[in-house]
Amino acid sequence: MATETPTKVIVDCSTGEETILPLTADEIAQLETDRAAAEADRAAAEAAATAKAEAKASALAKLAALGLTEEEAAALAG
Repeated sequence: MATETPTKVIVDCSTGEETILPLTADEIAQLETDRAAAEADRAAAEAAATAKAEAKASALAKLAALGLTEEEAAALAG
């Protein structure tokens, strides 16, 4: 299975002319670097959200263990 070379579109705003060109090796390398960075950022954000949800659940459980009602604990948790 052959893979197609990614392309870019260049638009001349004064004429409206569009030119489609293949990406250079450097542009392809940058694209891959950017994709990897975006995936790492997404994974980090997902991990942070999971950690925050787990910390909140733990805090609510500890408040409940102290005898607070679910409503009271939720009010404190914000």
